[in-house]
Amino acid sequence: MAAKTKTIDEYLAAVSDDQRAALEKLRKTIRAAVPKAEECINYGVAAFRLNGKVLVGFGASAKHCTFYPMSGSTVAAHQDELKNYETSKGSIHFQPDKPLPATLVRKLIKARIAENGG
Repeated sequence: MAAKTKTIDEYLAAVSDDQRAALEKLRKTIRAAVPKAEECINYGVAAFRLNGKVLVGFGASAKHCTFYPMSGSTVAAHQDELKNYETSKGSIHFQPDKPLPATLVRKLIKARIAENGG
């Protein structure tokens, strides 16, 4: 990744084609769920900010794509629905050919909006 990526488009231009396709789909789902959110780069990953607070983000690594709810409690609260994915405290890993279902992404975003105080 370029050290000075400033936009999500620049971020996506630097990832592999299969990851880019999966992350573009995720980006569209996030945008549709939170049309008022602004795109940004936060801690080197593509992210969305709502009312000045980072809401969610996504990224790519050598082995997988990642959705970042930016919250350990959101990941923990949805552990049952995430059992088929590798998770860490604030991230959900998935393979480009097995993207996260849009319904699950929307549910996680709703939880984050509530957690951020609406």
